[in-house]
Amino acid sequence: MEPPVEVDMGPAQPAEMEPPEPQMGLVIEPSECQLAQQPEEQGEAENHEPGVEPPDRIRPIYSGEFFDRMPCWPSAGKVLPIGYRVANCLTEKLPRLMTPPEAKKFFNFRYPPAGAERVFYGRANDPQIAPSLTHGIRSKISIPAKVLINPQPITTFQQKMKDKKESVYFSNQRAPLGKSHDQTSGLPKGLDILNTTFGTAIVRETSARDMVNPPKPYEEVSKDAQAGHDLYIVSHNDYFVGEAKNRKYDPSSFHRFNLYGIPTPHFNDGRNMAKTLHWLHELQMKRGAKIVSKRVDDFKEKFQHRLGRVLDPIAETMNVPPDHTFGACVRPEDYGAGDLIHRRPPGEYLRGKDRQRALVAAVRHHLKKVNYQNFDTLLAAFRHYDQKGDGVIDKAELQEACDQASLHLDKKLLDQLFEYCDVDNDGLINYLEFANFLTWKDKIPLKEYEERVLIKGRKPDCANPAEASVEESEPALLLKPEDIVLKEPGRSEKTLRTLLRPSDKVSNHYKTTSSEISAVVGAVPSTCYPTYGVPSIRSDIPAPLIRRVSDRTSYGEEGNAYSLLHPTIFAQKGVFERDFFKTRSKQEISEILCNIGVKLSEDEFENVWNLASKKHHRGEVCVENIRNVLDELQHADRTKCKTAT
Repeated sequence: MEPPVEVDMGPAQPAEMEPPEPQMGLVIEPSECQLAQQPEEQGEAENHEPGVEPPDRIRPIYSGEFFDRMPCWPSAGKVLPIGYRVANCLTEKLPRLMTPPEAKKFFNFRYPPAGAERVFYGRANDPQIAPSLTHGIRSKISIPAKVLINPQPITTFQQKMKDKKESVYFSNQRAPLGKSHDQTSGLPKGLDILNTTFGTAIVRETSARDMVNPPKPYEEVSKDAQAGHDLYIVSHNDYFVGEAKNRKYDPSSFHRFNLYGIPTPHFNDGRNMAKTLHWLHELQMKRGAKIVSKRVDDFKEKFQHRLGRVLDPIAETMNVPPDHTFGACVRPEDYGAGDLIHRRPPGEYLRGKDRQRALVAAVRHHLKKVNYQNFDTLLAAFRHYDQKGDGVIDKAELQEACDQASLHLDKKLLDQLFEYCDVDNDGLINYLEFANFLTWKDKIPLKEYEERVLIKGRKPDCANPAEASVEESEPALLLKPEDIVLKEPGRSEKTLRTLLRPSDKVSNHYKTTSSEISAVVGAVPSTCYPTYGVPSIRSDIPAPLIRRVSDRTSYGEEGNAYSLLHPTIFAQKGVFERDFFKTRSKQEISEILCNIGVKLSEDEFENVWNLASKKHHRGEVCVENIRNVLDELQHADRTKCKTAT
């Protein structure tokens, strides 16, 4: 290391004079005493290696192009000594010692290198002959299969020479390759080979089809086969399948169709063959009882899970029956969730009354059906129930009407039915209650004359035959004007007001979740709600042309799980959605259609291009638009053909 450059600071000062104070200037050079090395240190530095700083060398705070402007002031922080680095510690100063070859063979025998073969030191210096030895007979390379399957074509001259050499053979002269056998050389001269026929003409009697399968019924064929069967047995030993041979025994003691002996055990399912395929000791092992240790069986029963059974480790300690239930039996409440929502009083709870409600509903349905089938108007049906003509129906009149409708109700069920229909709890059923609970008021329209009778109390018009059939009304009004409402808004048809039972009304403090967010028809649509947060599919920003590996954002151009499980034929060929929806020029679209085999004339292509460009507000065209237009044109042509036919 070079010593620091000394700077001339002016004439030397006497030793007894005090050192001058540091001058304030732009640049203050470090003092000589700080930067100059002592003789001892210089001697020690010479002993170190070149390019390596000793650990005890302390350099100034600033070095190089920076200077300490206040050397007399202490510097903030700690100055750690700069010594040897890791690279200096890991670098070998001297080269490694080489093992002599005489000792290397002993070392390699005891500690062979990784992946090397252990070689005995006695033959370590022997010549290596084994790697160059080859055993067996060296085979000659035959003609490759490529030349045999597809030989090189020969020239015309070579083919002529080959044909000339093969022309000496009689087979080549008689039947040359690629030609039929020429027999004209052996025929007499002047013979007409086209019109001359040799041999005897064959008379066609019966075809092979009629011979194999004659056009006869089965009975006739069987009769013909049975006619000469006895003669064929004697001459040809021709027996039917399963027919016993007639050995001409004494028929008095032996009959040829009797069966003798013990029947052979036979099963069509192959169970005897299955027995022969298994050893005897295997079958005996299956029949024998399997011996299992009781300790092992108890352990499995106690600690291992069984299919369809609950694990119960303490079952052996519980001396209770299997159907025993632990804990206190909780008595169910008299009310249910519906009773709490509708705020029903204790006497009107519906929990546990399902059978009672079903019976009342069945009776009401039967009465509604009878009233709908037998009466044209609600007023006529009400007159039939109101036998006294006082404008209301009491319990006795209701029971009599049920008897006439073949409904024989007991007193309890009749009370329940009457209690259900009597909404105002006055002990009578008025016209509005009758129309709501005992008839289908929506299916029987309210006529004009019926409305006058119900509201105004007028007599029917005798000139109108439809009104003449209605009996005279009493002065008492059956309905109030506000009880008649429009069937649907904007229509002239009218119907009666719908009654609600007190138990069906919901509490004023009860609110549904949909009402909390104003999810009703005609309210503010959800598209107008303010949107917060970042969407899962970032369709609001364009997808980058080149995506980074760390970019996990979904831009909406990738497929979902269905596209991964069921890829389309385009995805299997490496064509994805972005390729279909990419904007392309007219020339590029024309080349794509030509490459896939869609042939269109210039006029047809121009028509398809114009229709596809109209589907985009900017007039851009992609492959998907072209596909949709072609499908629409093809569908229009098919519809036109079906209409013409």
